[in-house]
Amino acid sequence: MRKKIPSLNALTIFEAAARQQSFTRAAEELALTQGAVCRQIAGLEEYLCLPLFARVKKRVILTPAGRQYAERIRVHIARIERDTLELMAQQDGGGVLELAVVPTFATQWLIPRMAEFNQERPDITVNLHTKTDAFLFSETSFHAAIHSGNVAWPGTSGDFLISEGDTMPVCSPALLERFAKQVRKQAQKQASGKPRPAREIGMPEIAALPLLHLTTRLNDWRTWFELHEYRNDVSAVKGARYELFTMLVSAAVAGLGVALIPRFMVQAELDAGTLVIPLERSLSGTTGYYLAYPEEHASFAPLTAFRQWLLEVAGKP
Repeated sequence: MRKKIPSLNALTIFEAAARQQSFTRAAEELALTQGAVCRQIAGLEEYLCLPLFARVKKRVILTPAGRQYAERIRVHIARIERDTLELMAQQDGGGVLELAVVPTFATQWLIPRMAEFNQERPDITVNLHTKTDAFLFSETSFHAAIHSGNVAWPGTSGDFLISEGDTMPVCSPALLERFAKQVRKQAQKQASGKPRPAREIGMPEIAALPLLHLTTRLNDWRTWFELHEYRNDVSAVKGARYELFTMLVSAAVAGLGVALIPRFMVQAELDAGTLVIPLERSLSGTTGYYLAYPEEHASFAPLTAFRQWLLEVAGKP
């Protein structure tokens, strides 16, 4: 059955006339005669069975229906133009890659390295979109995705990139210093025993700090305490919860508590001194990061180039 879609030529002329609020200026913009513009608009109005413009003396004014239709059509015409230009840009392997990626991996690992790829392939644009849950590629415009998990994405081709590595407790230096002062005061009240140095704390002190949690990993603190033979069932589940690692990192930097975060995600903050490791006790991670893509995208030139670069970068120490 034929779809109810007007000609693209008529829609393009209508969009120009609506934007210019003038048939004459639309004709000049499109290098047409004013008569050609008038005929296309009249034909479109006949096709739609309603007026798009009101003729007032020598002026044309959009009707309410015409204004609404113009706003919608403008979006679609711009999208068609963008898609066409992106397709034309795929010559010689260039183009646009639509990539879904988990947020913290994007901000803490991928984006800091993207300048290198941009220098190597300035003809490829990588658009990053955050996605935390699995999805069907057939229902999206994504060419590929970087996800975290214990196995590759079912039903896709893909590559292992990096392991999440050890998870460490981290907190702000200010929070640690405040807590250390409290420890010293308590120790000074005791008749015997020397107060601990400012940053020498152990498992009991960690348990007494505000603990921050990732919503999807609420058992991490309990597992961490059990691994290091310190029973802390009650306080291990207390504390604020955050949906994303990026939020957890920000909360730790802000001094809201101590968080368990993979070291690679906070290496920049550790190097800058905005976060510190109060106690060198880790929790081994079993999660990895994978590049996943449907088989039909495997030969897509921008993805092929990005995949090759990504695997090289991921393999560097």
